Amino acid sequence: MMKILLVFYEADCRLFKRVNRHFDKKCLNLFFRSITHIGGARFTIAAVLALILFSSDKLRLTALSSGLALSFSHLPVHLIKKKYPRQRPYIILENTKCPANPLRDHSFPSGHTTAVFSVIIPFVLLMPALSYSLFPLAVLVGISRVYLGLHYPTDVLAGGILGTASGILSYSFIL
Repeated sequence: MMKILLVFYEADCRLFKRVNRHFDKKCLNLFFRSITHIGGARFTIAAVLALILFSSDKLRLTALSSGLALSFSHLPVHLIKKKYPRQRPYIILENTKCPANPLRDHSFPSGHTTAVFSVIIPFVLLMPALSYSLFPLAVLVGISRVYLGLHYPTDVLAGGILGTASGILSYSFIL
């Protein structure tokens, strides 16, 4: 079992390094440093609140569902980070590139990825055509976390799964 976990971890590190090695490219740096904020607390909370305040009917209910998913997804992220204190890759892996003043808490799962998926899923369920723009956006937020040296790919994958589950559950509950 330990050997399987080691092989899995090594694959995770290799994929991390393939993404993170492009950190010095100016246009990618600007793009990923900007898009990563879409999964941050300020953006996700502001977007959900704006939709709740300025929309009506089913769209408002969906925004409420999105806000509920965002709120509920935060608790498991916090608890998992405490229970499985995985150090961020820039701390462990040599030659990792990351921005100045990187995050200091634990990396598993990715909170930004969890947040963005929890917010978009109710809207995708309401209007499936939105999936063509919202899913790529959420995936890019996840990639940005690896690109910036803050998360392993499995942190992002776990965040995507957790956010998706929260979004589906809240949408089912409210709508």
